[in-house]
Amino acid sequence: MRQIVLDTETTGLEPADGHRIIEIGCVELVNRRRTGNDFHQYLQPDRPIDPGAVEVHGITDAFLQDKPRFTDIADDFLAYIRGAELIIHNAAFDIGFLDAELARLASRRCAVSELCQVLDTLLHARQRHPGQKNSLDALCKRYEIDNSQREKHGALLDAEILADVYLAMTGGQVTLSLGGAGGVARQVVEGLRRLPTDRPRLRVIGASHEERAAHAARLAAIDADSAGACLWLQLGF
Repeated sequence: MRQIVLDTETTGLEPADGHRIIEIGCVELVNRRRTGNDFHQYLQPDRPIDPGAVEVHGITDAFLQDKPRFTDIADDFLAYIRGAELIIHNAAFDIGFLDAELARLASRRCAVSELCQVLDTLLHARQRHPGQKNSLDALCKRYEIDNSQREKHGALLDAEILADVYLAMTGGQVTLSLGGAGGVARQVVEGLRRLPTDRPRLRVIGASHEERAAHAARLAAIDADSAGACLWLQLGF
């Protein structure tokens, strides 16, 4: 399962008013693990950045003068996201800007929905935590994700933080990885001690009725908290 955690920074709030994307940051997850195959690009918008937007992300017109335009990086970006599930916080904002940029491409006119599925973590958080604050900073506090480096918004930094929030919010591991040949997994395998084949059969102690009931209740609670995504129940355990 390939997922792309995505964030953008823009010159202002409304693409309908001619505002443009000035930064794209993406973090790739494969089977819920970061791969390091990230995508990050600053963009020249060919228009001034609103002062209010500069206060939010700190990106200035002067900084972007020598940066490529969206049309210059469109092929690489589309190839990167194609077929993945996009994970975005307040997806309507970012998708609106991306679709506006794609609509400007004479030979590559399309919509993001034609290339990817989209999961909006803001909507997901509102379902899990109704009536509570569900901004990215609020979710970091709720799930104990370190966002101390986030003095200003930045597309790649926010995508990295959102990746950790998404994994925590959906019950996945954030920091522990046992994958990769030659890494921890190989050390574990090489350290196994084989038992003799003529040993006595191990005694199997089945779970009691109370333990099975407690296990079923626990799975039901996990399923409720994860909006029906409990793998144990899906696999018939």
